[in-house]
Amino acid sequence: MKRIKAACICQTLHFLLKEDVPHDYAAALVKQEVERYKKGLERNRTLYKLLEEAEQPDGSVVIKIIKQYNSSPVGNYLD
Repeated sequence: MKRIKAACICQTLHFLLKEDVPHDYAAALVKQEVERYKKGLERNRTLYKLLEEAEQPDGSVVIKIIKQYNSSPVGNYLD
């Protein structure tokens, strides 16, 4: 029998601009979406560590994150 002692998932997420709206508005929507994503993690009590958040020249945002996988213990992944 095996048991998960600790588990996390490492993701790189690219929040893209919507193409059917003006550029400035699309960039603002991306920033709102990133904030909603972070607040959603906190609301769901998902443990996470934001490794990097970079705004791209086109206004999109790329984040690198390590987060809790399901409800598994995180061990020392987030230290």
